[in-house]
Amino acid sequence: MNNFKPLISIGPRVRKSPFYDATVDAGVNSFTIYNHTFMPTSFGDPVAEYWSMVEDVTLWDVTCEKQIEVTGPDAARFVQWLTCRDISTLQVNRCRYVLFTDNEGGLVNDAVLLKLAEDHFWLSPGDGDFLLWAQGIATMSDMDITVIEPDASPLQLQGPKAPAVAHALFGDVALEMGYFHMLQTELEGIPVVISRTGWSGELGYEIYLRDGSRGTELWNMIMAAGAPYGIKPACPSLIRTVEGGILSYASDIQRRDNPFTIGMGRLVSLDTDVEYIGKAALQAIAAKGPERLLVGLEIEGDPITGNEDFWPVTQGETSIGHITRAVYSPRLKRNLGLANLPADAAMEGTVVHVQTPAGRRSATVVPYPWITSETVIPPQ
Repeated sequence: MNNFKPLISIGPRVRKSPFYDATVDAGVNSFTIYNHTFMPTSFGDPVAEYWSMVEDVTLWDVTCEKQIEVTGPDAARFVQWLTCRDISTLQVNRCRYVLFTDNEGGLVNDAVLLKLAEDHFWLSPGDGDFLLWAQGIATMSDMDITVIEPDASPLQLQGPKAPAVAHALFGDVALEMGYFHMLQTELEGIPVVISRTGWSGELGYEIYLRDGSRGTELWNMIMAAGAPYGIKPACPSLIRTVEGGILSYASDIQRRDNPFTIGMGRLVSLDTDVEYIGKAALQAIAAKGPERLLVGLEIEGDPITGNEDFWPVTQGETSIGHITRAVYSPRLKRNLGLANLPADAAMEGTVVHVQTPAGRRSATVVPYPWITSETVIPPQ
């Protein structure tokens, strides 16, 4: 097995976030590139970061969640054209998880949608050039809209003690906010948007900085407020997101997949007057049923360390699919994986084999998520 660990060179071609210097000072020791931006991936020990996230509170730099801003008289109509989920009832200062599909029903990306005003939206998609997709569609449309990348850089404050830290920063409103609600406000003169969203499965918030010149100032302010609660710098957790079935675009979700493949058919508006890209194709897929499904797997053997490649999944001697992400859960003391399989091999209890770098292992199809997301803030 090759243990070579490549480095990423830092240069002007890839963007630094407003929090880059703060994360370096905090001890970050590895980055990846996500949405053309350096994203921290480790502060030394991913398992320690995981425990901080599920027991205390963590702060992440996720500026790589590049925001796409849609404004103008036709903004709501344009955003609806992009997504297969009905957003007609979405209120101002609310968020919604949405999917974007192409003409064949394939998944172009997924995102958190934020509604800042009746004619003002942010889209926060996964890795990919979704800004160019949206701008291309806007150019060919007759809608009165503007599609740009705003000055908006998110941090994630995640963990069971995140509400206490947010309360120290923002007051009672942080505890009163419902799940997927948001607020446009200031923090000691720094303009921010705070939302009850996140990518951890734990209680948490995203704090969007609206002035990129004040990144270090905001980071330090949050870390100081979190010090009494044991706050630690951290990164998106492979372990926690696999446990929670929280999907990652370009890994668990790919362009050839459709919403039904990934178990998100409930987010597709099929029998309404809502119009969007790919509607006819998705209606046909829904009527026939998806050919492939994303499933949970429990993989036998010693603890695994995660997959750098899509590991092949076989049934007998036939390759039938692949592992999208896999990890050992220290809480469940099991190897967990998400796998893309044919629908006829996706039934609970089906036994398959996974080809790992350490050899071939048996695995069993199981329901996921293994650990559900926390959404209700308990009394503080």
